[in-house]
Amino acid sequence: MKDKRITKLAERLIHHSVQLQPKERILIRGHINMKPLLKELIDETYRVGAYPYVELEDDEISRHLLKGNVKEQLDTLSQWTLRKYTDIDAIIIISSEENDAELADVPAERHRLHGEAMKSSTLFYVNNRRWVLLNYPTVRLAQKAGMSFRKYEDFLLNVCTMDYGKMEVALKPLKQLMERTEKVRIVSPGTNLTFSIKGMPAVICAGKNNLPDGEVFTAPVKESVHGRVAFNTPSTYQGITFRDIVLTIQKGKITKAVSNQNSKMNEILDVDEGSRFIGEFALGINPYIMEPMDDILFDEKICGSLHLTPGQAYQEADNGNRSSTHWDMVLIQRPEYGGGDIYFDDILIRRDGIFMLPELSALNPNLLKKSLF
Repeated sequence: MKDKRITKLAERLIHHSVQLQPKERILIRGHINMKPLLKELIDETYRVGAYPYVELEDDEISRHLLKGNVKEQLDTLSQWTLRKYTDIDAIIIISSEENDAELADVPAERHRLHGEAMKSSTLFYVNNRRWVLLNYPTVRLAQKAGMSFRKYEDFLLNVCTMDYGKMEVALKPLKQLMERTEKVRIVSPGTNLTFSIKGMPAVICAGKNNLPDGEVFTAPVKESVHGRVAFNTPSTYQGITFRDIVLTIQKGKITKAVSNQNSKMNEILDVDEGSRFIGEFALGINPYIMEPMDDILFDEKICGSLHLTPGQAYQEADNGNRSSTHWDMVLIQRPEYGGGDIYFDDILIRRDGIFMLPELSALNPNLLKKSLF
């Protein structure tokens, strides 16, 4: 039987996320196992009077391509990809991986070559086209989340179809506060970190570029970051799962990085100069996402969390850092994860995941939950 939430999700993606208009061209990119959603997206695109284009992917094929790629080959691919993105108005990217370790044995140098070659086309669509990224439920993703497939499917579809318009309104006071703030201090077990966000824009994320969603991000002034930060969620990057990540940062640069995979972690952070500087700082607020799932599309929105990102800064909040890396690392500050405080200009704005200022109280989970369905 057809799940009506798939239809609702397609409508949300077309109308809220990319706001598709008649005669526009949209690229839908994903794996064949997301065919039920793909069909709904194609049908909804035609109902708008727009033109759908489809690109199917396969992680096993991607692994074979990555293991042998060379610069000359990738330069051609980059040119083709840039032309493709030039010809479209919007893009929907759907991940439905069956094995997130498929690329684990691809050497870091091959990842670097691919990342460098594709950076210009990726930055083009990120900064010049309407786009959205989401996951489609698979058995593997359910397993990572520690859920049965049915429970995970229900969770994903429900959290992706909430009222993100109302969330966007609720996030405006946090955006305004961040844009008035100069100094940030983060304190948690093993963490004492300071940096400046003076003059940096803050960007609301409420279902336009990610589903699920629920964060406000900015970037630290590049060389202002100083101290130590210990992350308490797993982080899979380039097919490898890293745990117990601790970064020591001086004058903005990561001078020491430890985890359960020290050698591999430092290999990634050494791919270019920008990989050891922070390109993003964000606060997560989604009241329906409470536990880490080792899936960054969910984990970076966890209620009571924050994340910091070694690598490339976004154009909307640009501190000048450039890198082929963009690695989101998540710290949850709710009491069951050790708690923690965030100060803006020496004023406590969040303690143990709860906002302390009256103008931000609508973002606390009990109040925000009531407004989103």
